[in-house]
Amino acid sequence: MVVNWTRRETHSCGGFVMALAAMIFSCLLIGVTGQDAQAMTAEEKSKIRDQILEMFDHAYNSYMDYAYPADELMPLSCRGRVRGMEPNRGDIDDSLGKFSLTLIDSLDTLVLLNKLDEFEEAVRKTVRDVRLDNDIVVSVFETNIRVLGGLLGAHVMADVLKQRGERMQWYRDELLHMAKELGYRLLPAFNTTSGLPYPRVNLRYGVANPLSRTGTESDTCTACAGTMILEFAALSRLSGDTIFEEHARKAMDVLWEKRQRGSDLVGTVINIHSGDWVRRDSGVGAGIDSYYEYLMKAYILLGDKVYLERFNTHYSAIMKYISQPPLLLNVHMHNPTVNVRSWMDSLLAFFPGLQVLRGDLKPAIETHEMLYQVTKQHNFLPEAFTTEFRVHWGQHPLRPEFAESTYFLYKATGDPYYLKVGQSIVEKLNAHARVPCGFAAVQDVRTGTHEDRMDSFFLAEMFKYLYLLFSEKSQLPIDIDDYIFTTEAHLLPVSLSTTQPSCHTNNTEPQAHEDDLFSYSCPSAQTLFPNNPTFAKTIRDGYKYLTGVGRAQQASPVRGIELPLHDTGLEPVEFLKSMGISLTPLTELISASQGSAFQDSQKGVFKLKLVAEVSQTPEHEEVVPLIVQLISPPFLGRTVLTAGPAKFGMDLTKQEHGVKGSIVKSVPYMACGPIENAVELQGHIALALRGDCMFAAKARRLQEAGAIGVIFIDHREGSSSAETPLFQMVGDGEPTDDITVPLVFLFSKEGATLTAALQEHHNVDVLLLPKEKQLGKEKPEKLNIKFRLAKEGELAEGETESTTIQLVLEQSESATETDTEAASLTGDNQKTCTFPQKDPKNSP
Repeated sequence: MVVNWTRRETHSCGGFVMALAAMIFSCLLIGVTGQDAQAMTAEEKSKIRDQILEMFDHAYNSYMDYAYPADELMPLSCRGRVRGMEPNRGDIDDSLGKFSLTLIDSLDTLVLLNKLDEFEEAVRKTVRDVRLDNDIVVSVFETNIRVLGGLLGAHVMADVLKQRGERMQWYRDELLHMAKELGYRLLPAFNTTSGLPYPRVNLRYGVANPLSRTGTESDTCTACAGTMILEFAALSRLSGDTIFEEHARKAMDVLWEKRQRGSDLVGTVINIHSGDWVRRDSGVGAGIDSYYEYLMKAYILLGDKVYLERFNTHYSAIMKYISQPPLLLNVHMHNPTVNVRSWMDSLLAFFPGLQVLRGDLKPAIETHEMLYQVTKQHNFLPEAFTTEFRVHWGQHPLRPEFAESTYFLYKATGDPYYLKVGQSIVEKLNAHARVPCGFAAVQDVRTGTHEDRMDSFFLAEMFKYLYLLFSEKSQLPIDIDDYIFTTEAHLLPVSLSTTQPSCHTNNTEPQAHEDDLFSYSCPSAQTLFPNNPTFAKTIRDGYKYLTGVGRAQQASPVRGIELPLHDTGLEPVEFLKSMGISLTPLTELISASQGSAFQDSQKGVFKLKLVAEVSQTPEHEEVVPLIVQLISPPFLGRTVLTAGPAKFGMDLTKQEHGVKGSIVKSVPYMACGPIENAVELQGHIALALRGDCMFAAKARRLQEAGAIGVIFIDHREGSSSAETPLFQMVGDGEPTDDITVPLVFLFSKEGATLTAALQEHHNVDVLLLPKEKQLGKEKPEKLNIKFRLAKEGELAEGETESTTIQLVLEQSESATETDTEAASLTGDNQKTCTFPQKDPKNSP
């Protein structure tokens, strides 16, 4: 059976997709039986569902008890994160607006989890306590999906409960009024020549106001500009004010017009004034992800076929160039046959769920299975991992995208295998992320260390998808198929497609790509996989041992090693070589007597196994400690911060007096995009936060901007040189001879001292130099001192009394009976030591 979605003429944009979400899943579920996992009993599912409710209570109550009204909970410190009161984390903090972010992001989760009393109380708190006019610069993207989406989702839920006549009878659309106020505070961001929004806005002063402290940015990410339409259109249709949907539509139109016409792909970063692409790498992960998601979902929510046409065009290009099952790689938008990097980021884990919405199950199953194998290897998805499934960036901030795709695949296939996957997510969260005051992000999946961070999306998304995965429709307070999830999992009713029929401003010219089975229809499993009830298992089996986890191991005389590598950017082989560890392929060590079968069994373990032989690290590889010395008043050299060196850039050990300069923060602080304050950086030493891109890439940008040196500050909270060994920053695999400025690295505690000094005194001069050349530290004179036992008064040949100090060794009562002798300390003829002379008889 194939159910036709949209292949018909309509005179309006709405009226034919109200039941689309339900139709998609009901179509896909037809013909699904006999999968590889045993079905869970109702009792088993109920037990896991109760466990999820307890976990949510632990997280939510910890926020309310220890953090509210702060934006987020710091679960290791058991206190709230208030912007400006904690060390700056760079762009991550742009989501914090002093508007009780976690509370608003959690509101509709409370309803879905049947916590209706808590929901009503939380709405009262939101209406009473939250202010949206704070003098603070926030991310337009994050504020839209988390706060505006949270207010709209909560308003929809409050209205549903009120109409039932049992709860919320006092409610008078207060949340909708707050959403409209916030919408107007975000609108100034769209005041650009192209219609693409600024990435940041001041909630009180907008963008152009001299007090706004923003508006100098020239670039934004594709997802940042293209993830507004659901919330803004919903706000327009619920409030009756069309201005919001018009601006969001305009931004979507610009991105569509700026796609690369040859490949139908878009880049990652675009200039908001000219519309020129700044970064031309194209994928489905960070920087682009939710643009594609919102094209598909805008069609479902709003009933505008233009969005589906555009999505289908992009999707064909994605499957042609980016999808290399089970991998999803980044390519160059103008030359899409060229891969631009060898790693994937964890945000792409949403894509199998989006493929389910389109009905394209086979690649969804393949990519999801690959991701599941990575979680088996590391407990969680690292922020980035290589195409060989090694960790590239080890962080895991409790992202929900993998749980999201697991839920959608279960809905589409009915395969109990995905319940087992969901159960593993629940178990790993409790085992590896749970702490006394909530759940803490994982700083490095290789070591399991925690980060003092619990993002609001953990409550907004993770618990929704997990709870829904183990719930029947009859156990939910709403009919979930009447709603579409935003990218933050907020619930918007598909009935909005009938409330505003006009969409005459949108036009998409016919595309050359061929329509496929999924372009306009909701296919069933029987249509996709005729007479194959175990299709999902058949697809998965090809990727079951993708990462080597779970494969039966042959006995081997050679023992493998696994090291928790730092996020240096070096491939593991090169990293080990830099430590003085020599490497040998395992197959070279296998004797002929073991037979070719054994050798062949080793070939499947990703090319080669390694054995390590520790050799003496060359002396030039030793980490020479550097310092950042604050020399301007009031510090005057008394504040000295220990720093690590780089393997590239200026060698400070060869600079007699170091490098001196005033410090200026880079904008953006991560320095992973175009530098916006190049004029301020000219002739100064730049401060940049570690993370998001390689040290070398940051250094090149800042050097090009005119910086005379760079101080990198660790983004991991609480790190210090007293507790963590210094390391040398390394390059990005490309030649680094072009980088000539000095580069030093400060851990976060030392970095906090430096940034606090800059914030307080504004003009801070520092000196970058080796620790041994610290300014104001007197160097001891080197003396050749010889010790000789002699009789009192006896001089050696060439000695005179002026160069000799006599120390008399007195015999104490407890000493053995020996003669008392005089010790003579003799200096060379170039140096004469002068000490106060005492009569030996009167010496103590």
